[in-house]
Amino acid sequence: MKNPWLIIGVILFVLIGGSVWYATVVSKYNNEGVVLTEHLKGNLKATVTLTEYSDFQCPACAQFEPVVAELLAKYGDSISFEYKHFPLIQLHPVALPSAEASEAAAVQNKFWEMHDKLFENQEVWSKSPTPNKYFIQYAEEIGLDLELFKQHLRSSLIKDKVQTEYKEALQLGFTSTPSFLLNGKKMNIATYQDFIEQVGNAVDPKVDLNAITKTAKPLVDDEETKNIASTTN
Repeated sequence: MKNPWLIIGVILFVLIGGSVWYATVVSKYNNEGVVLTEHLKGNLKATVTLTEYSDFQCPACAQFEPVVAELLAKYGDSISFEYKHFPLIQLHPVALPSAEASEAAAVQNKFWEMHDKLFENQEVWSKSPTPNKYFIQYAEEIGLDLELFKQHLRSSLIKDKVQTEYKEALQLGFTSTPSFLLNGKKMNIATYQDFIEQVGNAVDPKVDLNAITKTAKPLVDDEETKNIASTTN
């Protein structure tokens, strides 16, 4: 039997010539029928790599998303961007289930759609005593099979994937969100402009950074994200 994911990968390469703007790359199956994926945007062959470790319940992460989107709009052909989970579970009680909801959507190739819904509506679901009802609502709005979505929310493989990325972030020394790797190295950033300049200079030291319109200002100072205990539940 032919591997359908291999066929899809070839079609993407032929149609887009190696520059993939919106990609989900298959990495692993298990006996639950769940597919683990990496969540990528930009050019998968780019020499500049940017990895974000983020938390869907983190206010700073939600405010940072438009900045990342601006950079990808400007430099997407020159950057390979990856989103990874770093749910601050000691501080944000719905961070873990929201990460798992995004992965359950990813099984149906809708990670980025759920990603956007979660950040756009953070103020709603994060304050609800029943956030799952919103996750199911968003799943319906983006066209998921709801029964499969609910099933995958309980997947042990999804839970393990989120936990693995959480531990990976801790091992890298990250203690707050969002945190970034640029070409495999930790970024030290105090303002949006710091972030824009470091990424822009990695792409092209001569690039016109004035084309990015985000006004330089301090990042959201989320006191909750400081001094996180490096233990897991």
